[in-house]
Amino acid sequence: MSEERYGESVLVRRHADGHVAELALDRPKAMNAVSTGMARSIGAACAALGADPGVRVVVLTSTHERAFCVGADLKERNSFTDADLRRQRPVTRGAYTGVLELPVPTVAAVHGYALGGGFELALSCDVIVADRTAVVGLPEVSVGVIPGGGGTQLLPRRVGAARAAELVFTARRVEAAEARELGLVDQLVDEGRDREEALALAGRIAANSPVGLRAAKRALRLGQGLDLRAGLEVEDAAWRTVAFSGDRAEGVAAFNEKRKPRWPGE
Repeated sequence: MSEERYGESVLVRRHADGHVAELALDRPKAMNAVSTGMARSIGAACAALGADPGVRVVVLTSTHERAFCVGADLKERNSFTDADLRRQRPVTRGAYTGVLELPVPTVAAVHGYALGGGFELALSCDVIVADRTAVVGLPEVSVGVIPGGGGTQLLPRRVGAARAAELVFTARRVEAAEARELGLVDQLVDEGRDREEALALAGRIAANSPVGLRAAKRALRLGQGLDLRAGLEVEDAAWRTVAFSGDRAEGVAAFNEKRKPRWPGE
């Protein structure tokens, strides 16, 4: 396993021959509250991972024992002028869109508090694995703002408009069991096993065609919200990017030869 640091608060670890990348939030003194510097580091790490053809899956984790991420750094913002907040906005937005727009499958491993922007980072992933200590929510209206990392758009796509409205308007925190019941998280695992289970899931995903994974994610994401006819056109365009690829040829050959595929990734 290799490690690379982005600023003081983001650590990237490579697993499984580099095919699984772990993006670890590592600002323990602030329970991973997203400061300007941390947001910039998340964005930079995502840009590097997205451009790496060897990366097949990204797992978003936390090094803090009691929190995934508690959201925006309100202590930092307490000193901001309006001009400071305007200048910060593109930086923080870049962190959330960086995760959301990663071209490979993404898995969030959540334990403890995942609130506000912390939960939005998890919502930006394709799958959320949470342990039984997880507490999630979008409490922004309780401090005079609204979710600004994609929460008002991503949450309804998970749980429906009415449920999302109730959660955003009440600003309430949701504990792990209810979060799983409502679909706020996808898998609920024993305490302390969120990272292990998320990495195991990522390993299973990474065994598949890298060309196929990127195309499947593109079809899933771009097809959301479209009518069926338009969605099928998105799927067809994605299918054409893999149908004549080296991965498709290798997959067919490996199936007929009863062996594991050796993906060329092109």
